[in-house]
Formats: sequence, C-alpha cells, structure tokens
Amino acid sequence: MSPDRPRPAAAGWLLLVYRVPTEPTRLRAGVWRRLKGLGAIYLQNSAAALPASPAGERALRGLRNDIVEMGGTAVLLGCTVLAGESEVLAAFNAARDDEYEEIVDKCQDFQAQLDKEYAAEHFTYAELEENDEDLIKLRNWFAKVRDRDAFAAAGRATALAALDDCERALEDYAARVYAEQGEGR
Repeated sequence: MSPDRPRPAAAGWLLLVYRVPTEPTRLRAGVWRRLKGLGAIYLQNSAAALPASPAGERALRGLRNDIVEMGGTAVLLGCTVLAGESEVLAAFNAARDDEYEEIVDKCQDFQAQLDKEYAAEHFTYAELEENDEDLIKLRNWFAKVRDRDAFAAAGRATALAALDDCERALEDYAARVYAEQGEGR
C-alpha cells in the first residue's frame, strides 16, 4: 500500500459471515440491501467486510441479530488483513467509485431535465421547486456515499464536480424563472 493511501482504522475490519434461509428470497435480498447501504463489500458469498467503526459495528451487530431471528446463522468478527490488503482496499474503493459514478449519471439526467425545461419554456415556481428537490436528493445521496468512503475513492472528486455543475445550472434556471415571473433578483 502506498504511503499516501489512508489505512484502515487501528481496529481494522469488521467481517460478517452469515447464512440466511433460502426461502423466502426476500430475506436474502434484505440482508444484501442492508449491507450495501452500509457500504460493505463481499469478500465471497455471505462474507461481507466493512472498515471497523463504532457505527459500523452497531449496524452489523443489529443485522447479525436480525439474521439469527430469521432462522439464519451469523458471526461478526473484528479482524486485520494479514495478506491481500491492497485487494480489499481496491474492492472497497471500486464499490464507492461505482456509487459515485451512479451519482454522476443522475447528475447528467438532472442536467438533461433542465435542458427539457428550457426547450419547453417551463419557467415556473413548481418546476423550480421540483428540480430543487431533485438536487437535494442528489446531494443527500452523495453525503451518504461520502460518509462510507473511508479511503477517499477516486470518483469522489468527479461526483462532487458534477453536483456543483448541477447547482450552478439550477441557479441559472432559477434566475430565468424569476425573470419570467417578473421578479428581478
């Protein structure tokens, strides 16, 4: 690992190894969604890792209890990577970069929506409010991904720049709405 690359916290990693009943399939999907929401990566089937943190431990302990209550088995381990740490970090950063790329894609959709508003000459407060809500959702999504981005994945800067572009585009659109509605700035 390069010296400028952040290292995991002194506590290392949390590893949840679990088995969920095969039926109903919604149980397995629910566990997967919760792990994804936490930012965990799968090292292999039913073995998910997360950088150690008090919040991560609480969440994984809760998930472990839920798995046991649904008739499955689960163990939660605190560990360090003895070999293959660069692969684990790369997988973790790749997962965050995928999330950042989704945000960039949604930012492009946001920009396209504003372009449609201009083309259709929809310069109303209702449209402005709707687009403002969409931008808030994008910013909140970015904040969630950033919060689980423990090692500063490369895609963060691109996603932030895309959000900033959306913010500027919305400000321009708002100025046009105000002008069309007869309210100077």
